[in-house]
Amino acid sequence: MSATDLTLQCSECGQEFVFTAMEQQYFQERGYSSPKRCKPCRQAKQSASSYGQQDSGRTAGYNSGMSTGTTVVCASCGQTTTVPFEPRGDRPVYCKNCYKPKQGGREQGGRGRGPSGGNRDRDRRRY
Repeated sequence: MSATDLTLQCSECGQEFVFTAMEQQYFQERGYSSPKRCKPCRQAKQSASSYGQQDSGRTAGYNSGMSTGTTVVCASCGQTTTVPFEPRGDRPVYCKNCYKPKQGGREQGGRGRGPSGGNRDRDRRRY
C-alpha cells in the first residue's frame, strides 16, 4: 500500500501543513499517532516545556510541561500554595512550611512502627 501526502490542520495555530508519505511511514513504524501540530508549533512547544534541560539538579522528563503545578489551600494554616501534583481530594494537602514538621515526625521510630521493629516479634512467636 503506497501512502500519499495528507494535509492536516494544526491544533495550535490553525494553519494547514503537509504530513508527507515518508513522515507517515516513520510515524507508523514507531507506533506514533498523526501529529496534531505543524513543525514550527511542535518545536515551539518543545522549547517552551524545557524538555531535557536541567531543573533543580534533575533532568526534566515527560511531565515537564506541568511546571506551574496546582494551586491549593494548605489544610493546616490555610495559606494558598502550589503543589507539583493534582490532589485526589481524599487526603489533606499542606504547604511547604507545614509539611516539613509532619514529615519529620514520620521519620522517627522506623516508619512509624516504634522501636520494636514492626511485626518482627509477632512473626517470631508463630514459629
